[in-house]
Amino acid sequence: MKKILHIISSPRGAASYTIRLGNAIIDKLQLAYADSTVKEFSLVEERFQHLEEAHLNAFFAPVESRTPENLVAIEHSDAAIAEIMAADIIVLGVPLYNFGVPSNLKAWIDHISRVGVTFKYDQNGPEGLIKNKKLYIAFSAGGVYSEGPMASYDNAVPYLKSVFGFLGITDITVVRVEGTNIPGIQDNALAKGIDSIIVN
Repeated sequence: MKKILHIISSPRGAASYTIRLGNAIIDKLQLAYADSTVKEFSLVEERFQHLEEAHLNAFFAPVESRTPENLVAIEHSDAAIAEIMAADIIVLGVPLYNFGVPSNLKAWIDHISRVGVTFKYDQNGPEGLIKNKKLYIAFSAGGVYSEGPMASYDNAVPYLKSVFGFLGITDITVVRVEGTNIPGIQDNALAKGIDSIIVN
């Protein structure tokens, strides 16, 4: 049985291309894995604060000496990491905002990137501790960033590949809906993206 975790970062609801693309990926995964389960985790509804001193103090406090304040500060981080560790497949919705990821997604990444928990350092350098996961990135953008003159402006996908690879998730597939604001492309952008989905 495959456990699928669908992470939503777009606040646009039914109008969101990344949510619709993510749902299409999940539909194909469920055809491939008939006994799979799906859990949705919305970064719009479950808001993660930008890291503050209280969070960092809690992250670095030894487990045996954490204070009640530490436990409150670390609660969302621990829960988010537990969700990822429990999943076999992660579908991550990523709209391109100003050439990068939405701030709620960046905040969530900051909460799950913890030394000694999701990565560690040893004499050989860093090692990711989130292993044996498949990640699908459901990406959307008003322009075309997969190729052509705007390709270098996409700072979202390279960043996500780097950070998740650092955390141990190296099996990553990117599915794109692009050109949603470009006449002549926008009408078929979603269908083209859905048609490009290959699950493995």
